[in-house]
Amino acid sequence: MIERRQADDRRKLELEGSAATLIQAMESGEIRLLYQPQYSPAGVIVGAEALARWDADARIGGEGGSRPMAGEALFALAESNGLAEALGNHLRAIAFASVAGWPDGLRMSFNVTAHDLGREEFVASLTQVLDASGCDPARLTLEITEQEVMRDLDNPAARLKRIRALGVGVALDDFGAGFCNFGYLKKLPVNCLKLDRSMIAGLGEDMRDLEILRAMIAMGRALELDVVAEGVETSGQRDLVIAEGCTSWQGFYGSGPIEEVKFLALVAR
Repeated sequence: MIERRQADDRRKLELEGSAATLIQAMESGEIRLLYQPQYSPAGVIVGAEALARWDADARIGGEGGSRPMAGEALFALAESNGLAEALGNHLRAIAFASVAGWPDGLRMSFNVTAHDLGREEFVASLTQVLDASGCDPARLTLEITEQEVMRDLDNPAARLKRIRALGVGVALDDFGAGFCNFGYLKKLPVNCLKLDRSMIAGLGEDMRDLEILRAMIAMGRALELDVVAEGVETSGQRDLVIAEGCTSWQGFYGSGPIEEVKFLALVAR
């Protein structure tokens, strides 16, 4: 584990400061999206979460088989190079164009960073990418986390209201991992709660986890919010989140993040 962290740190340092490398990676398609399926209680795929990945080792002569750089680290690197906005627009263009061609009824959720929410022009750029894609906004859900809005609630709330006016959904991601400040739910125009995987991991082992899950789902229902369970890894966890009333679920029990062609093959089956 220590060696892997050291390798990751070394890789980041080698890439740090290389804006040209990031630009080339976007232009060449090295930075791509994977899709993690989301399932209804009946086991039908209803959509997917889009997740950014970059096989950065190819750029620095790393050995094959290394882990791709995931979204959080990738966006941190982009921000340090002044390319966070360009990367976000690049990935959203790919995602929106993809879902526009998916079978009817499938939705896509995608993550938005604190950097995006902090930009006054974010809604305008989002609208531009959306219009260019031809995608129905009702098929999209923007995911934010508590950490991204807790420092300054009013400005993100105002921008999210404008996004909701476009017809795009808004989900509060990783709910339960932080402070669970319920005041957010009063101010933010969310229509979905995504329960953090830490709330799912102990189901079937500790009754307190089940009671907390029930309370969260009951609150979501009372506020007329969809409730999505993340990190479902066993059949027992799946059965419990369904029995307690989650709207949908995702996790490795169903599928990990996969290429779009494999995702659409799963849908077809």
